[in-house]
Amino acid sequence: MTAGLTRRHALRGGLALSALPLAHPTQAATDGVLRLLCSGPAGSIPDLVARALADALSPTRRAIVDNRPGAAGQLSVSALKSAPADGSVVLVAQGAIATVYPSLYTRLAYNPDVDLRPVTLACEMTLALAVGPAVPATVVTLADFIAWLRANPATANVGSPGAGTLAHLLEVLLFGQTHVTWQHIAYSGGPPAVNDLLGGQIAALVLPEGLLRQHHAAGRVRVLATSGPARSAYLPDVPAFAEQGRADLIVKEWFAVFAPGATPPETVAGLAEVLQNAISDPVVATVFAQAGMTPTSSSPLALAARIAAEQRDWKPLLRRHGITID
Repeated sequence: MTAGLTRRHALRGGLALSALPLAHPTQAATDGVLRLLCSGPAGSIPDLVARALADALSPTRRAIVDNRPGAAGQLSVSALKSAPADGSVVLVAQGAIATVYPSLYTRLAYNPDVDLRPVTLACEMTLALAVGPAVPATVVTLADFIAWLRANPATANVGSPGAGTLAHLLEVLLFGQTHVTWQHIAYSGGPPAVNDLLGGQIAALVLPEGLLRQHHAAGRVRVLATSGPARSAYLPDVPAFAEQGRADLIVKEWFAVFAPGATPPETVAGLAEVLQNAISDPVVATVFAQAGMTPTSSSPLALAARIAAEQRDWKPLLRRHGITID
């Protein structure tokens, strides 16, 4: 689906942002050092996205990645709020910071309508549920795993790359409707979660599929389901949730680039042009494909519209399931 969870159709989640008029790029948006704030730690998906973009920009513009992980990306938004709104600083982050968090967190330290200015989409990907060596090899389907969770409540722990991430919400919606008891383990990004899955410290993990594909191919973990409307081209041997009776769990996570909220429209337009060129670079496409991601750019206006639509869908969904974080 687009950037959220769906019931039979892709949920779109968002924030209401004013339309950005067309404008010519400004020198501030295209010259000088560009600092790419990143919502995740080194080795995470947002880090990979930010570094791929920085490398693609390097022939024409120096770009540096500034990792600001923590609080499911909220610390990176705080850093963006205090950054100059002159095109010298942008944020690479998961769309959930704008679409999901306003309805998920009872106390949010920023206002997406005011503090985030959409620039462009960067990529999309699906999520996956994987089990590790702590789960018997006889568990090969989603139904098998749910039965195992019921029979083993003491070791029924499932990790995610962070509380409030889309992976965490998928986990809640997946198991919450099956009436099983499980413990959620929140990590600071995907790499440490994968390490614990491989080591048997946790039973299972919900994560972007790109971080699991190599380990699945090597037999170190078993991916039981993916969140696209059909099987993933990157994991064709794994059935989607929809194939296993959970068509309500069609999910696509996406990552985007945001500028500080006060950034002038003409500066945003210049940033969008520069970054869209980077996203279309064949080298970026190769890097993204290796991580199970599809390059997807957009205009600032199209991104703002997508965010607004998705936020309208997320609010009632989270409310219906009683999902909030203080």
